[in-house]
Amino acid sequence: MKFMLIEGVFAAVSTPFYPDERVYLRKLEANMAHYSRSLLAGMVVLGSTGESPLLNDEESRQVLRVAAEAAAAEKVLIAGVSRESVKATLELAEIAAVAGYDALLVRTPTYYARQLNATLVLHYFHCVADRAPLPVLLYNIPACVPYTIPVEVVVELAQHPNIIGIKDSLGDVERMAQIVAATQSTPRRATTVTPVFEAVTERMKMAHGRESQSTISAGDLSAGAAVSTTAPASVLKTRSREVGFQVLCGNESTMLASLEAGASGAILGFAACAPQACQEVYLTWKDRSFELARDNQERIAVPGRRIVGQLGIAGIKYACDFNGYYGGYPRSPLVPLTAGQKQEVEALLANVRS
Repeated sequence: MKFMLIEGVFAAVSTPFYPDERVYLRKLEANMAHYSRSLLAGMVVLGSTGESPLLNDEESRQVLRVAAEAAAAEKVLIAGVSRESVKATLELAEIAAVAGYDALLVRTPTYYARQLNATLVLHYFHCVADRAPLPVLLYNIPACVPYTIPVEVVVELAQHPNIIGIKDSLGDVERMAQIVAATQSTPRRATTVTPVFEAVTERMKMAHGRESQSTISAGDLSAGAAVSTTAPASVLKTRSREVGFQVLCGNESTMLASLEAGASGAILGFAACAPQACQEVYLTWKDRSFELARDNQERIAVPGRRIVGQLGIAGIKYACDFNGYYGGYPRSPLVPLTAGQKQEVEALLANVRS
């Protein structure tokens, strides 16, 4: 089974809509191209910020395809494929694999909440991971799912060869540290990385292969007809890196503390509207500029807590509009911000880079 390095900051991107609530695919393309020019490690499509529960199956397929086509090859792409059944989750996972995604983000089912327990959760994730065409990231999001995956269940699932990590959005740094410590003994697996230890995506490999194709002009041929030929293949320089179970923070306010507790990165809704500001926390921490990292964390903590944690999807989307990305309105039954709330978001983002 494949293994993927999931390290750094990932934007949980939003899904744009027309005023009549049709999916605005051209704006999605523009946003993905914009994120691709940032220093983000990658993007998550159809996560909670992407309003995935509000899209039908055909819309979900379109969003996955268009987003992948618009993203730069070096950006790691993670697809949110969660559905209420194993079968439906795997069907969307297959779409993501064909589109060129690198990993899957899978939350627990929600409808039969009273029956959620360790046995059901283990069964669900094992069934998905056994048959998924891409590596699986667990998704713990108690704000949306009335269940917190117990640490001992995470540890057991971490033994599965196709489950590579977890995005934990609870915001409990002590829990993050417990997961990191408890999964230290899970098998470490080799993954392909660049010479500077960054992830190598399948789309990078495909793009590199296409670059070896060249055309000889008609004037250079005695027959006078142009043909396609293959140039000597250049080598995509890579190396191998041993990676264990990867723990990612899903809460802007606790990003730095989570990194210090052993997290490998973060998947953030706030990075949809302020990718540079979120990335600066990670880069300064990685450079061991700890005082500057704390300053950068403080800069995003209050705006992130208010915009993402309290105003939610509508807040993130308006923040995207304000910071140069297309946000637009959320899909019903979610409601847009009031004029006063918009002014509050603008004030919160006054010193936050996009």
